[in-house]
Amino acid sequence: MFGGNTKQLPECIGFLVVPDFSMIAFTSAVEPLRLANRTAGKQLYEWRVMSQDGDAVIASNGVSISPDSALTPKLDGDGPMFSAIVLCSGVGAENYHNPAVSSFLHRIDRQGVDIGALCTGTHILAKAGLVSGYRCAMHWENLAAFAEDFPNIEVGANLYEIDRNRFTCSGGTAALDMMVHLIALEHGEELALKVSEQCLIDYIRPADVVQRNALRARIGGHHPKLVAAIKMMEENLEEPLSPDILAQSVGLSRRQLERLFRHHIGRSPTHYYLELRLQRARLLLIQTDLPVVDVAVACGFVSASHFSKSYRQQFDRAPRDERRHMGGAPALVQ
Repeated sequence: MFGGNTKQLPECIGFLVVPDFSMIAFTSAVEPLRLANRTAGKQLYEWRVMSQDGDAVIASNGVSISPDSALTPKLDGDGPMFSAIVLCSGVGAENYHNPAVSSFLHRIDRQGVDIGALCTGTHILAKAGLVSGYRCAMHWENLAAFAEDFPNIEVGANLYEIDRNRFTCSGGTAALDMMVHLIALEHGEELALKVSEQCLIDYIRPADVVQRNALRARIGGHHPKLVAAIKMMEENLEEPLSPDILAQSVGLSRRQLERLFRHHIGRSPTHYYLELRLQRARLLLIQTDLPVVDVAVACGFVSASHFSKSYRQQFDRAPRDERRHMGGAPALVQ
């Protein structure tokens, strides 16, 4: 398997790109393979880029990629079977549905080909039923929506996950960390370190590094009780805690907590808590097809009318209009 002891060289990796794929994740996955070849002085890897129909695919940054071929389980002629297929997606993966892609993935799975995903590609694999029973990684911004759509799939905020014949990463430069780790498993730590040096990276992040910046950095504050209070808010969006419980939990009076938030955040804890819940609601509206009332409940609102009013005040549009504005309603079928 990819990441195991390979005997046949060069090992061929297929990259399947879908519309609006993440360019940074794609290049972060391909470049370590090129550098491994260059550093080793021999061809350890080769790769082919595929699209569903062989036509050019536009990434989320607007750059067009011309693939080598349409979907195929082999190289041209009698070439070797792919050892792994890496699904590359990005914006809007939750709305992507392509029977031909799903059929292809199931076919290569039956043939023993390892399957990976970058960024939101895990969502497409989950729709195809190919990550049930596996640990998966997903970009932090899509975690809540993914958990709503696939409550029985184990997904977390790690940079990447390698579980038997599945390997998934959260996207961005995490793809580089994952690929360098796989190179180390196949060809040794020394080569992997040389590859990372070529990338001007002095530290290969392990899989269990949390994706997001530390809360202290995100809020620009370092008061421990403020950090503790916001952490509790983020962990209790579906069933919001009262201001009194929040204050008691961090060892402050309600008035002290109010002063702390106004000094460091510029608004009351109640207002800040509401913003967190509405931001979560916005992601669920864009990334899932949950009814608006279910989104409201998932974000701690007791009624759809209260949710709609709060949402309109925050984003200047109704929840239903958000989906139309972001194009999140119809499935993308290619």
